Amino acid sequence: MTNNIDPFQDIRPYSDEEVRPVIDALLNNKELLDVLGRFKYPRLKSLLGPALNLPIQWVLRREFEHVKDVSSWQKIISKYMGKMLKRTVSQLTYSGLEKLKPDTGYLFISNHRDITMDPALVSYGLDQQGLETARVAIGDNLLQKPYVSDIMRLNKSFVVKRSATGVREKMKAYMQLSSYIDHSVHTGHNIWIAQREGRAKDGIDTTDVAVMKMLYMSKKKSGQSYADYINSLHIVPVSIAYEFDPCDKAKACELAALETSGEYTKAKFEDMKSIVKGIVGNKGKVHVAFGEPLKGQFETPEDIALAIDSSIAKNYQLQATNMAAHAIRQGQSHEEADALQQRFAGLTSRQQEHALAMYVNPVLRQQQFNVVVVD
Repeated sequence: MTNNIDPFQDIRPYSDEEVRPVIDALLNNKELLDVLGRFKYPRLKSLLGPALNLPIQWVLRREFEHVKDVSSWQKIISKYMGKMLKRTVSQLTYSGLEKLKPDTGYLFISNHRDITMDPALVSYGLDQQGLETARVAIGDNLLQKPYVSDIMRLNKSFVVKRSATGVREKMKAYMQLSSYIDHSVHTGHNIWIAQREGRAKDGIDTTDVAVMKMLYMSKKKSGQSYADYINSLHIVPVSIAYEFDPCDKAKACELAALETSGEYTKAKFEDMKSIVKGIVGNKGKVHVAFGEPLKGQFETPEDIALAIDSSIAKNYQLQATNMAAHAIRQGQSHEEADALQQRFAGLTSRQQEHALAMYVNPVLRQQQFNVVVVD
């Protein structure tokens, strides 16, 4: 008797067959319609209240009436992504995409500055190149509302169970995650994960060795060596460089609070506000660099973590803001220095230090990996 149980059902993206029923349910979700009304038409919402839900629902039904599978859903998302990028990015460039083969599944491991824009920019570049978009890792801490989970899983996100408690539950979650990544890559699907849990708020892009250990968990008993397995994943480090981080001041305030009191408690829905700010905020010039697919004798998780760190640092395209921040630190002049300092004028001196540091640190990382930095 065949076992048809799907071992990834609770974490994987929705399949083509599941797309239409999920969309229909979302179109009837009162809470979602309320949220969209408050976000898109705040003045009308305050005047009309729930009565605004019906026209919003009508518009959405027309927009999504022909969506039957993941591909047609992502075509609509790509259209809106393009419009948003025109409003918030002055110049978007990519490098390294030509090295990727359409018949190969890759594990893209990128630095992490923005909750949603990092993976979105990676998949947007892949799509523009005619390659398959990536399945995206997202922490369940960001999926507090069922409709948010549904929207993300429609868009090829898979769930990382960060809320798992207890050693046994955590090990089970990591094993499932490891197995899912293995299954995806080795059946020709691209995967995106961040190099570490949480954004690099200080601008220092380092790979968490624990993530590199997790990748091998599902293969420990297979007899395949760590080095051979890591090579089979076709790991591609990705360096994402924003001229402006829309959340830089908020990050600086958080880091200063941690420095002062040793703790920082997030406000309710703070992550969701960061997501919105990261999407709609001005990012200036953005460059996404796809590094060389890694291949070598990576005998330990530390080995592959160092290789990823090196690639991300070396391929990071320094922006004018990075060079201006570095010049300020060195007591030198730079044409963008005044504008950058004005950007942080409302912050305390310690908050300003943290804000500058997040722009300086990519320069220092390149110097650490012996890259000659030219202003």
